[in-house]
Amino acid sequence: MRQALVLPAECTANLPERALHMSMFDLSGKVAVITGSSRGIGKAIAMQMALHGARVVISSRKPESCEATAAEITAAGGTALAHACHVGHKAELQALVDASIAKWGRIDIIVCNAAANPHFGPSAKTPDEVFDKIIHTNLHSTVWLCNMTLPAMAQRKDGAVIIISSVGGFVGSALLGAYCISKAADMQLARNLAVEWGPHNIRVNCIAPGIIRTHFSKALWADPGRAAAFARANPLRRLGDPDDVAGTAVLLASRAGNFITGQTLVVDGGGLIGGGEPLM
Repeated sequence: MRQALVLPAECTANLPERALHMSMFDLSGKVAVITGSSRGIGKAIAMQMALHGARVVISSRKPESCEATAAEITAAGGTALAHACHVGHKAELQALVDASIAKWGRIDIIVCNAAANPHFGPSAKTPDEVFDKIIHTNLHSTVWLCNMTLPAMAQRKDGAVIIISSVGGFVGSALLGAYCISKAADMQLARNLAVEWGPHNIRVNCIAPGIIRTHFSKALWADPGRAAAFARANPLRRLGDPDDVAGTAVLLASRAGNFITGQTLVVDGGGLIGGGEPLM
């Protein structure tokens, strides 16, 4: 017969306090809208927020992809609503907000994750319409979504905005110039909005992922040799996974992140600080 596990007294004395600490990450009762959440980083964030108690709204351009992700979250024990939306179209963003409020009466958390990068090359060879599309999709749509949702959060004196930026926003690039410019702008947008909405207890932060194994960044890691080189370039010696970013998003959305605003949290395995093997 197996003996019951008996924990030492020092391990059980503070169980109520430990439960309280765990509840700091609890999102029960919250409604989170996550753009670009049918796959990759957005999907991982939606899943983890749902598993931490939030009701999540899944959004991307393809309805069938949204429905599939919502079904997966529901099967895992979460609560999800699917609503397709192209963030570059203001009317579709407003419809996303309206549908979320019609379903659950409020929006407490927005995660601005949807992004575009239709061009590789130097700025001098970036067509005007491509540059405009990148800025419009990656920056202007975030401004729209914030303007649509933050006033109601302010009335309740509570809210969290998480903008998915990139480590590309910290460095220059001869190949991803327009994208990196848009991601640097995300960080400044977070700082500005944090100042504007902070008195209403709304926190606005960015997450800057490094190379994460997603479809969006596949061109950077699909080749095994290149992936290995990128992995060696950071102190942890590996590429990131979507859940590595999702955990940070849960922190910023929850009470555990209540005194963090206007910041950019880098999730890149330490690549920006150095300590890995140089790429060149």
